[in-house]
Amino acid sequence: MIRRLVKLYDSAVALLNYLKSPLLLAIRLYWGWELVQDGWGKLHHLDKVTDFFTSLNLPQPHVTAIGVSLLELVGGALFALGIGTRLIALMLFVNMTVAYLAAEPEAFAAILSDPDKFTAASAYNDWFATLLILILGPGYLAVDTFLRHLFRKTET
Repeated sequence: MIRRLVKLYDSAVALLNYLKSPLLLAIRLYWGWELVQDGWGKLHHLDKVTDFFTSLNLPQPHVTAIGVSLLELVGGALFALGIGTRLIALMLFVNMTVAYLAAEPEAFAAILSDPDKFTAASAYNDWFATLLILILGPGYLAVDTFLRHLFRKTET
């Protein structure tokens, strides 16, 4: 009976492991596209973004607004496609962490004391998605994986 349960459990784990890459692809596509849209919107409203960054006392608010906008636009596209995924995920994760700390410091500080406040912050979804991809990688359904296999074949 126990062997049968262990075998059933192992089969379920194997089946669920096949869903890892499609899930990572869905995360990359959804949040990558969201970041592209955010970056595009910021680039088209740089004056408002600059004013907001000024209110947060960020250094060089106009230059920062351009940098953040481009990171979200270009980085979001690369994130979605799975190109340079972990490096891009790291940059986006740092960007979202700074957004948390600058715009919603109370929410960030509440990560353990008030998780509902932490997860309700506007930066949370992007922050968490980039963290997942940073740690788990892009999965098999990514340009990174294709290029890695291509270069391995050319080396042999």
